[in-house]
Amino acid sequence: MGMNAWGLTDKGVARAQNQDAFYLHVIHEDDQAILTVCDGMGGARAGDVAAKLALDTFVGELGRVLKPKMDAKALRPLLADAAARANEAVFAKAESGGGAYAGMGTTLVGAVVSGYEVVIANVGDSRAYRINPLGISRVTRDHSLVEDLLTMGDLTVQEARSHPSKNLITRALGTDVRVDCDLYSFTMGPGEYLLLCSDGLTNVVEDQEILYEVLNGGEPATSCIQLKELACVRGGPDNITIVLVAL
Repeated sequence: MGMNAWGLTDKGVARAQNQDAFYLHVIHEDDQAILTVCDGMGGARAGDVAAKLALDTFVGELGRVLKPKMDAKALRPLLADAAARANEAVFAKAESGGGAYAGMGTTLVGAVVSGYEVVIANVGDSRAYRINPLGISRVTRDHSLVEDLLTMGDLTVQEARSHPSKNLITRALGTDVRVDCDLYSFTMGPGEYLLLCSDGLTNVVEDQEILYEVLNGGEPATSCIQLKELACVRGGPDNITIVLVAL
């Protein structure tokens, strides 16, 4: 199989600094890939410290235990453990770093692709999407106030997009000693895409627009750039990060 991945991050238009971080690594000889997006939160530089620390810890743990030809059953506990370790690392840094790091945290959406099997770990409101010629489907569920209101039927999708509290997340890495991590696993096929992104993309770009750019935007690297530019044209109110893998 010919797995390939692309990624980019941009501070957007409105933010002074970029508190997103991403990682992608394709191990071609093993038909495996590790993909991760973190969106940090916290004052001053705390957000980017949280995102980078969570990313490095999560990826480091996976790199230590990942073996060729692992299936979803074997991968799920590895991703859960890596997310738990990332949470511990950020929480410890926040506790020991004095006032500068107090209360910092980060989202995390991380995936391992092994052959055609995919396992995703998610905390917060960064997202994973599955894309193919039949359409786009969101894999992850946001841990956010607005998502909870949508689930209860108290908001429409359009109301959710402009809700004043749409950036309020209900779960993050590093804000408590332990965190619950959602896990998802499924099988993809040749010609499908997996896209991970921060909310700097999805808050201003619709799912159907993401689908169109990935399938019709030319080379995947170009599609990522065009999605980022579309978010910036719409005000770029937040940092934008996109990671795309093609099977």
